[in-house]
Amino acid sequence: MALPRSLTRSPTSPGTPGTPRPQRTTYGGVTTPALTVLTILTTLGILSVLAGCTSAVGERLAAADGTPVDGGTARVGTPNDLSPKTLYSGGGIAELTVTGNVFETLTKYDHDGLDPQPVLARSWNTSADGTHVTVHLRDDVTFHNGETLDSRDVKASFDNYSDPSRAGQLARTAQQIDDITTPDPLTVEFTFTRAVNNIIDLFEFVPIIEDSTIDGFNDGTSFVGTGPFSFDDWQRGSHLRLGAYESYRDGAPTIDGIEVVVVPDSQTQFAQLRSGQLDVLPAVDPRDAEALENNDLFHVTEKSGTGATYYTGMNVEAPTFRDKRVRQAVAYAVDRDRILAEVYQGRGYTQSLPWPEDSAAYDNDRNDTYQRDLDKARSLVKEAETENGPLPPATLSYRGADPTEQNTAQIISANLADIGVTVDLQPLEAGIHGEKLRNSGFDGMWLLSHDFVQYTPSTLTVSAFPFNSEKNTSNFYSDRYSTAAEDAWLAGDPDSPAAQAAYSRLNDILLDEAFLVELIRPDAPLVSASNLRDVTWTKRSEPVFTDATFTA
Repeated sequence: MALPRSLTRSPTSPGTPGTPRPQRTTYGGVTTPALTVLTILTTLGILSVLAGCTSAVGERLAAADGTPVDGGTARVGTPNDLSPKTLYSGGGIAELTVTGNVFETLTKYDHDGLDPQPVLARSWNTSADGTHVTVHLRDDVTFHNGETLDSRDVKASFDNYSDPSRAGQLARTAQQIDDITTPDPLTVEFTFTRAVNNIIDLFEFVPIIEDSTIDGFNDGTSFVGTGPFSFDDWQRGSHLRLGAYESYRDGAPTIDGIEVVVVPDSQTQFAQLRSGQLDVLPAVDPRDAEALENNDLFHVTEKSGTGATYYTGMNVEAPTFRDKRVRQAVAYAVDRDRILAEVYQGRGYTQSLPWPEDSAAYDNDRNDTYQRDLDKARSLVKEAETENGPLPPATLSYRGADPTEQNTAQIISANLADIGVTVDLQPLEAGIHGEKLRNSGFDGMWLLSHDFVQYTPSTLTVSAFPFNSEKNTSNFYSDRYSTAAEDAWLAGDPDSPAAQAAYSRLNDILLDEAFLVELIRPDAPLVSASNLRDVTWTKRSEPVFTDATFTA
């Protein structure tokens, strides 16, 4: 059995990267007394379940049907190190692990809908005209530095998020806040300039930070939240550690902590998962998920309710893609069925519009508008070249370390060659790729996934970097698009006839202008070791370890 917490944990400076907590002996992901480890090694030896398996894998298999134990460190694989400046804009696995476990928000949605649940907010009410929201805070919340949550922290956090320099994707919604008042320590009153209909989406996205530590949050030196885990240690380029917060209001997590390990190569991540060096991969290559589905050593869980959708975008100021007929030709030429079958192993579905089937903006009749039609694509290219001259070659950028994107890019390049459009593949480091996304820096085409479609539909077209009608990655602007996005945003009830009419216009524009070409909505598997239970996720795809437990 595990040692008592009081004998195994010592405090550190919560939220400040520094010396990690002392850890007990870790065996197969579970922290156990050294004597127990020796006994297991003596009696079990090395169980060769898979080629190259270590003793940790044997222990993992033996523990899969065991009983829950106290302690252990969940080791999470990530291809990229933490980048603090992207905590507001989404980021990758490292950033999502921090926002999902160190910080909390006022509210959270259920996985499978838009029914907000209270988190730091105890309750809230909205005025009849939709421009005033009063939030009542819980009175039992403390930050990792011991400070008690109050309304000043909420105000400071929203003020910080709304700063355009912070690159929060919902900053445009946050900037609709005209005033935030704090009449008492547990009450926050928001006044909005207009009655936008995605206020609760905003509440889900803004992490609440202890107000005296916001400068540290901004410069990446301090991360003090109210979540079930505190930020303990960060070795840049190697790993970061989060420790269980002993004073968490609902009781400390069962596991001791989370270690996010930087493993740039996805195949190496997969190998380390199989060998027992990692316990969780929040996002895996489809082939890897397929290989593990019937393996007793692992749980493969579909992250329902999340929204990643792969697309290719085009800079409409690039000479190759100025004419929308060329962009439409790209949409007709791409072989989505091949990408789905070969790259995603059939795990997902193709689409021409961004919305999932449960979105109020989903349009089944138009979701298959762009079926592969090479004759149509060639005809559109010929029309454009007749008027404007030959198309110059363009670049197609993608994250070079991601085999899924590499394989997809190769298929798209071949597809476009079939219609006389030349693109040169440009693999980029993930950080550079992200900077270009945020700053409209792609010279030609790019490949990536976008989010936000799982929220109120208006959030996509006023927030997401590729879609934002005010400033987007494609440099596409039109009065028609801006008006439709505003109408959806101000329509009140997202399911109302007025909102539906605005979504229909948005869909017309997205299909006609084709500055973004939707490809695949893939399944979103999370893979964990079979001796680690109850790893969950948020609608934003943040892995959550609040209730996670190892078995032995």
